Amino acid sequence: QLQLVQSGGGLVQPGGSLRLSCAASGGTKAVDYYAVGWFREAPGKERDGIACITGGEGVTEYKDSVRGRFTVTRDNAKNTVYLQIVGLEPEDTAIYYCAADAAFGCGFATGWYSTWGQGTRVAVSS
Repeated sequence: QLQLVQSGGGLVQPGGSLRLSCAASGGTKAVDYYAVGWFREAPGKERDGIACITGGEGVTEYKDSVRGRFTVTRDNAKNTVYLQIVGLEPEDTAIYYCAADAAFGCGFATGWYSTWGQGTRVAVSS
């Protein structure tokens, strides 16, 4: 059964950078078989999809609110998907989740995905 293990969160000053990792294990397919989405849940707000990468060709999609600062990449050899964030702002403070599904394309809705990582906390503060 596919499992996603996340790492890479922490406390960062405004303007800083982070790379979040989402490592896949336990499934019968490699991570590039799956669509992987990234979500964040800010305090008091709903979980919001912000970026995703399709299986296969690895086409990426971004919400307008994060485009240009967030980048999704995939390392097939490590079976891991990354979310690189630059220019962090206090408004980026949230718990970040990755999620995967064996679906064509990728999407920003939570219902798209059947397997979720445990979440990693990102706090942006001076």
